[in-house]
Parts: sequence; C-alpha cells; structure tokens
Amino acid sequence: MNQLWAPWRLAYISTNKPEVGSGCFICMGLESAQNKDHLIVERASASVVMLNKFPYNNGHLLIAPKRHVGDLNQLTSGETLEVQQLIGRYVDKITILMSPHGFNVGINLGAAAGAGVPGHLHWHVVPRWNGDTNFMPVLTDTKVIVQSLDTLYDLLTNQTGAR
Repeated sequence: MNQLWAPWRLAYISTNKPEVGSGCFICMGLESAQNKDHLIVERASASVVMLNKFPYNNGHLLIAPKRHVGDLNQLTSGETLEVQQLIGRYVDKITILMSPHGFNVGINLGAAAGAGVPGHLHWHVVPRWNGDTNFMPVLTDTKVIVQSLDTLYDLLTNQTGAR
C-alpha cells in the first residue's frame, strides 16, 4: 500500500478558521520583513506574490495588491496593471521552472464565491498538469501535493537550481 504524506494539510483542516475581521494574512505578511516565513516570493511596488499555504496544486500562487481592498473597482489603474503583469510573469516563470501543461488563473469575489479573505483581493495562479486530477479528490476528498512549500519557495526565488 502506498502512503500519502501531506502534513501541512492538517493545520488547515484541524484548526479553527479565523473569524472575519481577525486579521488579514496578506497584510500581516506585508507588515513583516520575514518574507519566507510569510511565503512572500516577491514584493513589487504596489502588489505582492505569495505561495498559497494550503495549495490546490503544486506551484499555487496568490497575487494581490499591497493595499487592503476588497472591490475590483477600488483598485487604481496602476494596481490593476501591476497585478496583471505579475500574473503573466509568474505564469512564464512557472512554465520555465515546472513545465505545467496549463494554468487556472482566477479570483474569488466574496465569501459566497469561496474567497478566504473577502476584504483583500487576490488572484490565484494554479499550474495544472495532464493527469494531475485522479481518484484521490473524488473518492477520498484528498489532494496530493508533490512538492513542499520550502522547495517551491526556493525554486521561485532562485535559492536553488533544483527542480
């Protein structure tokens, strides 16, 4: 029998989720100088690129404006442009480093749409590979993530040349 080991998922499924208004993990990360501790891959002038702590798939990124804003119409044109440019740049970077077959790129607007932080807009960039969906999510409600967050962080921040 094969074993699945994904210990970081336990923290997500077994802890109480933060209540609305209890703090924004994006803003808390931006307030700290410890990029790796907060999974911050890049700080641009008006936006940030972060690893998703509880990824849907290997390489899952979050790209958000630095400013805590929850409505698309409240973004400045500069924030909108920079976020879109970062999405394009990281799609290219992940394509080179990880060779996915495609991507899901999107945003969840509001709690009913699945937004975990409805007050701080953030886009999901999720690499996809042919065959990355198998029986595990269907039968066991479990997703297998094949790379640790530390290894992915090092790869995206050029800390190592390993693939």
